[in-house]
Amino acid sequence: MKHSRRLLNMPPYPFARWAAHVEAARRQGVGVIRLDIGNPDMPPPEDVIEALCWSARQPDHHGYPGYRGLPALREAVAGYYERRFGVVLDPDTEIVPLIGSKEGIVHMALACLDPGDLALVPDPGYAPYAMGAALAGAEVYAFPLLPERGFLPVLGAIPTDIADRAVLMWLNYPNNPTGATADLEFFAQAVGYARRHGLLLCHDAPYCDVTYDGYVAPSLLQVPGASEVAIEFNSLSKTCNMAGWRVGMAVGNADALASLAQVKSNVDSGLFRPLQEAAIRALSASPEWLSARNEVYRERLEIILERLNAVGMEASRPRATLYAWARVPSGWASSEKFALALLEQTGVAVAPGSLFGHAGEGCVRLSATAPTERIREAMEHVHRFMTSLTVPPGV
Repeated sequence: MKHSRRLLNMPPYPFARWAAHVEAARRQGVGVIRLDIGNPDMPPPEDVIEALCWSARQPDHHGYPGYRGLPALREAVAGYYERRFGVVLDPDTEIVPLIGSKEGIVHMALACLDPGDLALVPDPGYAPYAMGAALAGAEVYAFPLLPERGFLPVLGAIPTDIADRAVLMWLNYPNNPTGATADLEFFAQAVGYARRHGLLLCHDAPYCDVTYDGYVAPSLLQVPGASEVAIEFNSLSKTCNMAGWRVGMAVGNADALASLAQVKSNVDSGLFRPLQEAAIRALSASPEWLSARNEVYRERLEIILERLNAVGMEASRPRATLYAWARVPSGWASSEKFALALLEQTGVAVAPGSLFGHAGEGCVRLSATAPTERIREAMEHVHRFMTSLTVPPGV
């Protein structure tokens, strides 16, 4: 079979490759506790499930749902953005429902990048930002997110010729994998940067409602004039524990979204109507439900952080996201070697930082999406693993 050049030039998806290691450990009889992926273990609100079931029972809700989604869904997205951020969106031109935000991220690259074009992506960062560019035949310039800068990029450090050549730029706050946050002052700088260099600024914000200790995450679209140069991706995967439902949205610049919709209409036929009906309900999830759910994650992260810091794996308390971003102990050749040894010897799966890019090397990401007692058990395994090491692992 002939394989396309774009596929031959693209490495396997990092988490698919890592999942093969996890599955191999299971086949060897290891009881695995997965802290490597952000896969919520709790269900959505009950009324969301009820909305799905009710709609699925309607005999006329099983046909093609339409390319741009139900008007009621787009209106619900607009209502959410206005309530949550004070951002007013036109439901007809400034909102495109997605089959999960990951799909939209890759299709955005296909909508605006040609072979030889350039995309600016954060490092460490979510792999589809770069993978979408690779599928489009474009090049990637990775700009570093450094801990001493609070994992915010120094935009002025990107060479001017690179910035002028670039077509789009990706940002992601609250940030995966580091848990870092950005304020409106930084977003305003990013909007100005995009305007000066003729960039489409793409902000990925799926963790904006997974926050702690009173922190309220902003939307990039709150910056005046942001929609002239930017779009924002969002998702119900983390906000409402709906990762497997695959419901997301892209909002903002109407011209960019029209291009995205053109790609999507040639690739998919829209979201199953019962999913849209459920999403409408999810977009009005009560603050009390979100607060209670976030308190569970906060408690789990406290367990993770206490054990990590006790064994010298430095990790900061995040104000948002599901993740702890921790330093690998000295002496290990790579984050993947550390994570693989931990997996094989204890059954605890964590995500090597290298899965997120070169700048992620030397760290691992732990997710708070296993049941609390399983997380407690996993961190006991980590503690024993670390304290039993009497000889440096070497290179």
